[in-house]
Amino acid sequence: MTIRRMDHTGFVVGDLPAAIAFFVELGLELEGETTVEGDWADRLIGLDGVKSDIAFLRTPDGHGRVELSAFQSPVTTVAAPRAPVNVPGIPRITFVVDALDDVLARLRPHGAELVGEVARYEDYCRYAYVRGPEGVIVGLVEELS
Repeated sequence: MTIRRMDHTGFVVGDLPAAIAFFVELGLELEGETTVEGDWADRLIGLDGVKSDIAFLRTPDGHGRVELSAFQSPVTTVAAPRAPVNVPGIPRITFVVDALDDVLARLRPHGAELVGEVARYEDYCRYAYVRGPEGVIVGLVEELS
């Protein structure tokens, strides 16, 4: 076997505290925060002078983690992508939630915007995509059965 498990997914954000607040409101638990820098980080990322504040959040079941990174350096001049969902390479992460309407109401004050609308798939689920921090698309699924 090549893969032992999926460890985490990560997103670069501009405002780390706001991104943490968004994902905590969604129900993730903050594991910790730190700053990474130095030669090893430069080599890993392929940039010089890397200094990044990072936070790890975990899902309530303990099996999934999200890494949020806010780079202090090097500074980028490229904006976050806000392309439609069907563009290759656009990041998307999906969570199963208990009450979709409640989650949407709680996330709106944190900047969440519906991508389309809440859609029902047969008797299986209600599903919505929202744009979260830096335009990341977050799928929210409420199972109906």
